[in-house]
Amino acid sequence: MRVLVACEYSGTVRDAFIAAGHEALSCDLLPTDNPGPHYQGDVRDVLSDGWDLMIAHPPCTHLAVSGARWFKDKQTEQAEALDFVRLLLDAPIERIALENPISVISSRIRKPDQIIQPWQFGHGETKATCLWLKGLPKLTPTDIVDGREARVHKLPPSADRWKIRSTTYPGIAAAMAQQWSD
Repeated sequence: MRVLVACEYSGTVRDAFIAAGHEALSCDLLPTDNPGPHYQGDVRDVLSDGWDLMIAHPPCTHLAVSGARWFKDKQTEQAEALDFVRLLLDAPIERIALENPISVISSRIRKPDQIIQPWQFGHGETKATCLWLKGLPKLTPTDIVDGREARVHKLPPSADRWKIRSTTYPGIAAAMAQQWSD
């Protein structure tokens, strides 16, 4: 399969699909954190390149309800972010998964098809993650674990806090590669 992982700089999901034997490319405005196939640029440049599957992680800065207190001050940015989400969901790709935290996508575009947690995939964390799916089944938990704590929400301020909070957990990436490969 040819897999596009949109808005991913970490390479976590890309590398999970490569490990499963697929051709995968991550794409982000930022350089990749891990060496591997990566297009540094606007995902619109590669959306029509004949992908079988796209997993998109659009920036949540102007979408996540955790920042709702600032919504009134960033209506233009939020409208642009929602337009970008619509563009990704309407991409000419048969199978699409769009990932974001609980956000206004649910009320302004449509409700998610599934909400997953890292603790369902081998990580002792809580972090509700919504999936909007097109042509894909819901993910089935692979490794339900105890020790469920909201560690990412308790991170102290730092220069890379946003990166740590937005990186996909490897167990979730592996489940995507395993379950969405057929």
